[in-house]
Amino acid sequence: MSEWKKVNLGDLIEVKHGFAFKGAFITDEENKNILVTPGNFHIGGGFKNTKFKYYNSDDFPSECILNEGDVVVTMTDLSKDSDTLGYSAKIPKIENVNFLHNQRIGLVQFKSKNADKDFLYWLMRTRDYQGFIVGSASGTSIMHTSPSRIKEYEFSLPPLSEQKSIASVLSSLDDKIDLLHRQNATLEKMAETLFRQWFVERCPEPVEGEEKEEWEEKPLSSIANFLNGLACQKFLPKNDIDKLPVLKIKELREGFTEKSDWATTDVKPEYIVKNGDVVFAWSASLMVKIWDGQDCILNQHLFKVTSDVYPKWFYYLWCKYHLEEFISIAVSHATTMGHIKRRDLDEAIVLVPSTNKLEEMTLIVEPLIDKIIENNKQIRTLTSLRNTFLPKLMSGEVRVEM
Repeated sequence: MSEWKKVNLGDLIEVKHGFAFKGAFITDEENKNILVTPGNFHIGGGFKNTKFKYYNSDDFPSECILNEGDVVVTMTDLSKDSDTLGYSAKIPKIENVNFLHNQRIGLVQFKSKNADKDFLYWLMRTRDYQGFIVGSASGTSIMHTSPSRIKEYEFSLPPLSEQKSIASVLSSLDDKIDLLHRQNATLEKMAETLFRQWFVERCPEPVEGEEKEEWEEKPLSSIANFLNGLACQKFLPKNDIDKLPVLKIKELREGFTEKSDWATTDVKPEYIVKNGDVVFAWSASLMVKIWDGQDCILNQHLFKVTSDVYPKWFYYLWCKYHLEEFISIAVSHATTMGHIKRRDLDEAIVLVPSTNKLEEMTLIVEPLIDKIIENNKQIRTLTSLRNTFLPKLMSGEVRVEM
């Protein structure tokens, strides 16, 4: 590794502060101006197409617009645990959308021909880099970094050809992960479209001579079991072996981190959540999700949704269908934290077709849901592989063939 040279990030990049936007922010997805915020950054790095904050104005100069492939970093983190501070992400491509550069985000500008842009992007997704940024950050409840602090980070830079090879290995894994995520989004939309055609727009009129089926109305609470989680602080690990991470609302939304809590495995089996289980957050940030992570312990404020009678796709899509209504109810209940109650599940109505019709539907929709679950397992495997290789490649512990 004698050809690897010690450098500071400031030798290779500049970090440009964003702009202060004033005006109305909305959640209207028809609006095409999206303000990039720390909420768009995955823990561990990368951009996520969620938590979009839409800017309801076209009154901004063109230099505020970020371009596809631009590398940006978080300059603030609203979490005192600093889950995303300083991490990098690339601006994605979404047709007819403007991504706006706000003051809480830094734009990385590359100034050296001796450094590969993608290599530096991956460097700014390593734990060593983030540890440096967090260790030099200021603030208490809100953490801040600065361009000067980011540029002070020192590391070993391999020759340009090796930089490109390292970045290529990591990017190929990321591309496969992204492809599976996009495939899952398509599968989810297909399942939701079929559900809407069958249950919302209602099935078409029967062929002449056939009798139209009357589907039964039932409460949502009757088609599945909604198991509330444990107060996991009462189930602390007894040792370092018989334990699992605790699934809370934050972890359901963003995945586990080093700061996630742990609980003993000495609980009833039904409180252990496995990949493919349906989980419903009924408090604070309401959401319904097919769990895509490792085995974990269900915390309070989450339901694990199961049924011995109805297929997974059926109760999963009915939960998603009523989610908007549940969010409205939670907002109306909100004092410190909005939530729904059991009676809200009782009052949410579902349509239950005949056994034969449900079996016909299941033959169509179940493969879509099964494929999503299988893709999630592949995503987890590839993500683990990428995260294992990232620090080893960046430190030279593992070398790539040139």
